[in-house]
Amino acid sequence: MSQTVPKVRFVIGGVQKGGTTALAQYLAAIPGVALPMGKEAHVFDAPDFDESWCTDEIDARYAGHFVEGCDRARLHGDATPIYVFHPRLVARIARYNPAMRWVILLRDPVARAYSQYCMEHARGDEHWPAWAAFLFERWRLRGHADDFSHGSPLRHYSYRARGDYMRQLRVLYRHFPQSQVLLIDNRALAENPQAVTAQVCRFLGVAADGLEMRLFTRVFEGNYRPLGERPWLARLLRWLMRREVHEAKQILEKLPACAAPE
Repeated sequence: MSQTVPKVRFVIGGVQKGGTTALAQYLAAIPGVALPMGKEAHVFDAPDFDESWCTDEIDARYAGHFVEGCDRARLHGDATPIYVFHPRLVARIARYNPAMRWVILLRDPVARAYSQYCMEHARGDEHWPAWAAFLFERWRLRGHADDFSHGSPLRHYSYRARGDYMRQLRVLYRHFPQSQVLLIDNRALAENPQAVTAQVCRFLGVAADGLEMRLFTRVFEGNYRPLGERPWLARLLRWLMRREVHEAKQILEKLPACAAPE
């Protein structure tokens, strides 16, 4: 890689359906922060990504995602939630910017998986019934471990796999010190968005200017049948993901309480 200072210095790198859209919207309202138009740049997971690209070439891919003339002095970030999911993407980001700061939102793996399924079904990308999609996921993903094409099963059908947070964090910590990673409980963002956004600003080293309560409206909530109304499916998914649920609980219980904004 070249010695050019990387343009992008933080990522809201996951998890999908964990509240990344809401957090990105809140941060985008802060004068010292710049995020891609449309939130997700999908630079490092692009199907045509070249492992030989230098910093300047990767920054050139980012150029069209930010408002033209956006002040370089502002802290530029990306909010693409698939980044933490795949080891190759984490490694690419580490080569691009070893000082990258990561913000990771974690959600109950079962609720997250069901939410993703409902999203894919609503988009028309998922035609299987939920029980079959969850039960036969590993079979559907077989042979697609490194397939980042837009229609890849890895993108669309990785309901249970994306909830394996322990595996993802082990990979992340192999490439980045824990001091560069901020883990957030999705419930904390939903219950106290102002405090969590202020916490993220402190982590990123930017002034939390303009954090008014009017900014913290509810952001995109899927209009689908609650999992609680499908108890048999909830039991199946919780059984299939019993290890992931246990590990997620251990991770979330260790997170410090979020301090209120000053």
